[in-house]
Amino acid sequence: MDDIFIGLGGNGEKQYLRLGQANRHGLIAGATGTGKTVTLQGLAESFSARGVPVFVADVKGDLSGVSMPGSASFKHADKLEGRAKELGMDDYGYSDNAAVFWDLYGEKGHPIRTTISEMGPLLLARLLDLNDTQTGVLNIVFRFADDEGLLLLDLEDLQSMLAHTAENAKDLSAKYGNVTKASIGAIQRQLLSLDSQGVGQFFGEPALEIDDFLAVDEQGRGIVNILAADKLMRSPKLYATFLLWLLAELFETLPEVGDPEKPKLVFFFDEAHLLFDDAPKALEDTIEQVVRLIRSKGVGVYFVTQNPIDIPEEIAGQLGNRVQHALRAFTPRDKRAIKAAAETFRINEELDVEEAITELKVGEALVSTLQEDGAPSVVQRTLVKPPRSRLGPVTAKERAIINSVSPHDGKYDEAVDRESAEEVLAAKAVDAAETAKEVEAKGEEEVRKRPRKTKSMWEKAMSRGAKVAAGSAAAMAASAVLGKKSRANPMRSGVTSVVGSIATDLGGPIAGRFVRNLIGGLMR
Repeated sequence: MDDIFIGLGGNGEKQYLRLGQANRHGLIAGATGTGKTVTLQGLAESFSARGVPVFVADVKGDLSGVSMPGSASFKHADKLEGRAKELGMDDYGYSDNAAVFWDLYGEKGHPIRTTISEMGPLLLARLLDLNDTQTGVLNIVFRFADDEGLLLLDLEDLQSMLAHTAENAKDLSAKYGNVTKASIGAIQRQLLSLDSQGVGQFFGEPALEIDDFLAVDEQGRGIVNILAADKLMRSPKLYATFLLWLLAELFETLPEVGDPEKPKLVFFFDEAHLLFDDAPKALEDTIEQVVRLIRSKGVGVYFVTQNPIDIPEEIAGQLGNRVQHALRAFTPRDKRAIKAAAETFRINEELDVEEAITELKVGEALVSTLQEDGAPSVVQRTLVKPPRSRLGPVTAKERAIINSVSPHDGKYDEAVDRESAEEVLAAKAVDAAETAKEVEAKGEEEVRKRPRKTKSMWEKAMSRGAKVAAGSAAAMAASAVLGKKSRANPMRSGVTSVVGSIATDLGGPIAGRFVRNLIGGLMR
């Protein structure tokens, strides 16, 4: 059977998550220490075994163990093996999973980057904790950059663009709406604060290619993409904003597939309450829309949280597959959560769900999944299966080895700083100052006769393309000498740079991204 075994229900029936319904999203909830992480790990390795790629944020560091096999020497191995025997898992054995480590800070895995343009003003405003007025000004800055054909790649580009906007605030207010220097100053201060937290390295190039999250290994196992999030959790707003951006990128990038036999990707959103804390209504509506529509792209989103009432009702209503671990009734809010959780399940006449939620032991859960006709199954008190991979983190040495054999080794490691808004605006300022001096010395008519100081977009593009190609060739030669495999392609890198540069000059970030993606697809 291709469906995923979850555990054994109290009625003696095995509980399954049907692959054909896995893109209808889900919820894993329960108090701290009740087994949510183990359930998540077991589901992730089962999806991987069936050729479904997985993305999961490793909030505490222990999910990295999914990349290594479990061991009979593990201190709780007897309990795991005993549970497997109790559930009738005759084929139970320890095994690893195909895994790739990622890290926004580039310390424990491949760095993940995106550009300021691709992040967009709505998510960036939330990350910067801007008020409505400041958010409006940020929208104007993005629109102004688009109209000027200026590419916003990193924080330096945005700072330069903000300064440029402030200098032209009077003219821009007449065209786009009120632009105050006070609002721009507030945005600049927030950017400096963000940069001081090390967030600046998240913005830039090479930007993440979403297809790298959708890979399978040579054995046909889906890659488990593990985001090191222990350090990232110190900036909870960045964590939530990043994961939401990633969902939005998947939504925008992937084609419609309807209801596939199995998902193209399963996305586990741990500490999901952070996504909705202090979220403005516009952002909440965006989240709801993405969650509602992304299933048609073949993506299943599974929210993992301590309290099920952390998820807004509009979104919770779309989570058809549910695994509810124990909740504790210590406060009135806890009691409301228990009642709300109980009411979401299809009634089981033989089970008092409200009472059961408070009585569940570690490794037990209330389970209800979607059946073939799309209706939820009757809730069952279920003993959850044990994982086959390691329970606990990998060592630094093990992580280094896994990183070294990654299919993306060398692809994202070095940041690339090509010409964008900061450089263009700086060059314009220098040209303007020099031209003003020439006009003063020679007169405007004489200055107009000389060739332009800055190269045309075609000259700049071809020059940059040649340099990129030469750099890639040199990198390949150096890699060959060092015995390290390089994935650089001089011709592809050069052409991509040329087209990206021309697109930037012609039409700004949107055209640049479109043409670069088009050329990248043609040359694969």
